[in-house]
Amino acid sequence: MRAVQVQEYGGPEVLRTVETEVPEPGPGQVSVDVAYTGVNFADLKARGEGYRVPSLPFVPGLEVSGRVRALGEGVSGVEVGQEVAALTNGGAYADVVVADATTVFPLPSGVDLRTAATLPTVLPTAYALVHAVGRLQPGETVLVQGAAGGVGTAVGQLAKAAGASGVFGVVSGAAKAKYALDHGYDDVFVAPSTNSTASTNSTASTNSTASTVSAGFVDEVRAATGGRGVDLALDPVGGETFRASLASLAVFGRLVSFGNASSAEPWRVGQPELYPTGLSVSGFSILTLAQTAPDALRALTEKAFAAVAEGVVSLPVTAEFPLEEASEAHRLMGGRTSTGKLLLRVA
Repeated sequence: MRAVQVQEYGGPEVLRTVETEVPEPGPGQVSVDVAYTGVNFADLKARGEGYRVPSLPFVPGLEVSGRVRALGEGVSGVEVGQEVAALTNGGAYADVVVADATTVFPLPSGVDLRTAATLPTVLPTAYALVHAVGRLQPGETVLVQGAAGGVGTAVGQLAKAAGASGVFGVVSGAAKAKYALDHGYDDVFVAPSTNSTASTNSTASTNSTASTVSAGFVDEVRAATGGRGVDLALDPVGGETFRASLASLAVFGRLVSFGNASSAEPWRVGQPELYPTGLSVSGFSILTLAQTAPDALRALTEKAFAAVAEGVVSLPVTAEFPLEEASEAHRLMGGRTSTGKLLLRVA
């Protein structure tokens, strides 16, 4: 079978298509004939700096859609030939991938394989950020870094559906604002990698990925909320952006960290930051949850998939590449110009 390997860390050019043996599922596992593979920023970090890579050579990829190929010992709930989406520990840039049965999900009615490949990481993450971890309540306000990316696209829609009174996004340039505003956002603040900032409304456009956004959005957030700040801030960036998100919170506000795209030193907060206005900080990682609390992940994913089936949220596929052109998908995502979801077409 074909697989796209990383044999040494580096830029997109280190992704190489090779022929390798078809993996077989072990006990409690399922193998899947892959139709589509989702491309995530974590894949770029794995390729470039070894993020969550156990050893080389390594096949990236965390999410797929396809059909069940074979069942390992003790697996029930899915059948050979059934269409599924799956969250994997890697290996998804390939014709066949093996996943733990607890992270393999039958497709909801009306969801096709192409759409299904956008779901396993982004939708449960977005659903958790809004509901399970962020606990957004009707009438509250939310600030989202990387508003035009995959998670940001889903969060904007889910927050609106949850009754948020203000959904604010942060992006890094002028090309992505209209996209974010079309997916649930009331206002988008442009915070590019320089110190300049701007705000945009429904007549403007902006462009961003989370990892290049600067921290120059606090004044805009305060102005948009009448000086109050937001009830909930969601940050996948870390570093100075994390600190600015914390500074954007209202009294009793909540910040959820769900990534470190900036590769900054891990954040630390304590009494001096939290006590004065009763702030709280929490974290979320879907990959870690899959290892530590698979039953909780499964319940979360089923709710997120239901939101898609019911039309509450959708995640547009904005670019699609053949498996052999995975490097081009990485160049597009790494170039800070992509919006929505990128896919690799495998079958």
